[in-house]
Amino acid sequence: MSQDSGGGGGDAGIEALSLDLVAHALAGVRDPRDRKSCRLVSRAFARAEAASRRACRPLRREALPRVLRLFPALASLDLSACAGLDDASLAAALSGAAGAGAELELRRVRLARASGVGRRGLEALVAACPRLEAVDLSHCPAAGDREMAALAAAAGLRDLALDKCLAVTDVGLAKVAVGCPGLERLSIRWCREISDIGVELLAKKCRRLRSVDISYLKVTNESLRSLSTLEKLEDLAMVGCLSIDDDGLQMLRAGNSLQSIDLSRCDHVTSQGLASLIESQSFLQKINVGHTLHEIDTCFLSKLSTIKESLTVLRLDGLEVFASTFVAIGDSCKNLVEIGLSKCHGVTDDGISSLVAHCNYLRTIDLTCCHLITDDALAAIAENCRMIECLRLESCPFVSAKGLEQIAALCSRLKEIDLTDCCVNDTALQHLSRCSELLILKLGLCSSISDKGLAYISSNCGKIEELDLYRCSAITDDGLGAVARGCKKIRMLNLRYCTQITDGGLKHLSALEELTNLELRCLAHITGIGITYIAVGCTCLVELDLKCCYSVDDAGLWALSRYSQNLRQLTISYCQVTGLGLCHLLSSLRCLQELKMVHVSWVSIEGFEMALRATCGRLKKLKMFGGLRSVISPELIQMLEACGCRVRWVDKPLVYKG
Repeated sequence: MSQDSGGGGGDAGIEALSLDLVAHALAGVRDPRDRKSCRLVSRAFARAEAASRRACRPLRREALPRVLRLFPALASLDLSACAGLDDASLAAALSGAAGAGAELELRRVRLARASGVGRRGLEALVAACPRLEAVDLSHCPAAGDREMAALAAAAGLRDLALDKCLAVTDVGLAKVAVGCPGLERLSIRWCREISDIGVELLAKKCRRLRSVDISYLKVTNESLRSLSTLEKLEDLAMVGCLSIDDDGLQMLRAGNSLQSIDLSRCDHVTSQGLASLIESQSFLQKINVGHTLHEIDTCFLSKLSTIKESLTVLRLDGLEVFASTFVAIGDSCKNLVEIGLSKCHGVTDDGISSLVAHCNYLRTIDLTCCHLITDDALAAIAENCRMIECLRLESCPFVSAKGLEQIAALCSRLKEIDLTDCCVNDTALQHLSRCSELLILKLGLCSSISDKGLAYISSNCGKIEELDLYRCSAITDDGLGAVARGCKKIRMLNLRYCTQITDGGLKHLSALEELTNLELRCLAHITGIGITYIAVGCTCLVELDLKCCYSVDDAGLWALSRYSQNLRQLTISYCQVTGLGLCHLLSSLRCLQELKMVHVSWVSIEGFEMALRATCGRLKKLKMFGGLRSVISPELIQMLEACGCRVRWVDKPLVYKG
């Protein structure tokens, strides 16, 4: 058989299959890189991908027009990481796709932190996407009433997130309420210009609302009076609403549809008010009163029995609890799957034992900073809660390998454990290595852990995606070698202050192809050579922290410029880089959105200005030494801010730590 016929036969076989069959086969390919390979080797796979792809997250605005043309069936588009996106580029991409003849199918668009998009861009989006149902504009502080007027034209909008859209007022909210009466979910956290008036109109016009988040607004009980008229309201969050008190909760008694309520950090709410609310809401599934009450009264605990069948999540973080508290919760809330006791005073082994003896379905237990907890509590959890998936034990100093042995032996489903600042050692990690489903392991400040412990974990926990080794000073390059060999799925790795790590360790880490977040702060022994290893091997890297890596120079930046095209957040404070390296870096990284470069002493004023101009307005956040504020061109700073970049000046002394 000739080479040509052999090469074409396979593709001809795939071409003979229907588009639906090829798309079904492609759906089984989970890794994005493998899907890309399929598209490149076969036109049939490329056509199937184009016809069936429903979601996309482009990283550069230059790619957006091509994405919209290639994937006309897209239903969800995430533009939150699309560097440099502005009104002109968004409108041009949308008009180009619409001009191709096919109507856009987009239903969900995420524009969180897309600070360059304003009224014109949103008008183009609404005009080009008649089926638009969900928009996320969170963390766009410049978005205001004009942007809300543009969104109000999307009559079919059902889900809208406006967290930290600081310029939105009652007027803008009124426009959305009138234009989008079908809204079902709305989040306006930190929109501090919205008052009771805006919430009242919202409740009158959007009668289908099921979920509302008014956290950190300056609203009063009158807003709760308005929201109480919503017959379908299921989820209400009002974190940090300091003007809301028991009278407001009394107003919520008018309805009986609430399933989830978050009252954390509402300082004027009492146990009596909560008890009154619970009595009227028989379908409550989730309650969060963290950092709200000083202590829990019996009136609140007694009312929990009225929702014992439905309640699954109870968060009491920061409260004072007693043995009777745990007995009451255990007796009344046997269907709990999550309990939060972070920073609670009075949590003891006996209390936890009495709780878990009745709450056998618990999957998440948060005991952060419960300083009295010992191995006896862990033994009780292991014996009674064998379906536990998440266990947070940060700053529990009396937890040891003995207790973790019980957890590992009986809780095979464990996926996340936080042991930050606990007195655990390699023996503890040997026990935990039995938890083969582990995804997240946090070991920060565990100074007794060594390479031996990491070898245990790497031998059987190949699914780990997040590993935190902050200030684990005994870890060396050999430990990282074991991690790289056994934990290929790691996406997030924290090595801050692991001072024995050298370029050899980074060479091992270059085998982690899925690594996206890497923290290397204060690793004085790594150089540009080690950064080159990372850049070449970890091409998915999104966030990199090199603060106080004093030996990292231009060689490292040149490698990042060439190979780390997905990099969005970078910290190079105190690194020994020059203006030339910095300019080349910022002109090459088209996805870079956040840069911290305090005390980059080898860069001249001209070097800073050339580098910042090379970003072409893509940066959203910039952190620099305050002493440069008076010498860098005001016109340049104004240009950056006009493009949506928030510049933060820091007056820190120049201190090198060996």
